[in-house]
Amino acid sequence: MSGLLTLIRVIASPGARQGRLEAEGLSLKCALGKGGPVPDKQEGDGGTPLGDWPLRKLHYRADKGGAPLTALPSLAIDRLDGWCDDPADPAYNRPVRLPYPASHETMWREDGLYDLVVELGYNDDPVVPGKGSAIFLHIARPDYAPTEGCVALAEPDLRRLLARCGVQTILRVELI
Repeated sequence: MSGLLTLIRVIASPGARQGRLEAEGLSLKCALGKGGPVPDKQEGDGGTPLGDWPLRKLHYRADKGGAPLTALPSLAIDRLDGWCDDPADPAYNRPVRLPYPASHETMWREDGLYDLVVELGYNDDPVVPGKGSAIFLHIARPDYAPTEGCVALAEPDLRRLLARCGVQTILRVELI
């Protein structure tokens, strides 16, 4: 796949719950965390971490439109997929299989927000307990309501963006 993006910029004002995602001719509205962009992310603060985050992998619901065109490694989500968000658990900020005894997110959601979800390289190399987990790029609610710390786009926009993404793509969250 040629013409892959190397940099995606998410630009927002301090405290903003929405911003703009910009990349080589694209300028898209996006939802951000309810805590706005933050320089020092902490578990549960609702902030979207400022910085450069590589796109690691796409997780998708095969029953909801299937895998989009992308150069990212892709994995179909099933009903037993979860993501640990318990800082005291050894699997913190890692995928887990359900049922799981520690606090976790369920990846198979009925609201459609995780029908397409990109795993970002935030707090994963190494994982630091309490510094935030499950920071993703995923589908936004229709009103672009704030997320728990993720960046979210309308589904058509996310599909269009994913067609130009690969493992070399960096998502940069920055302040105006």
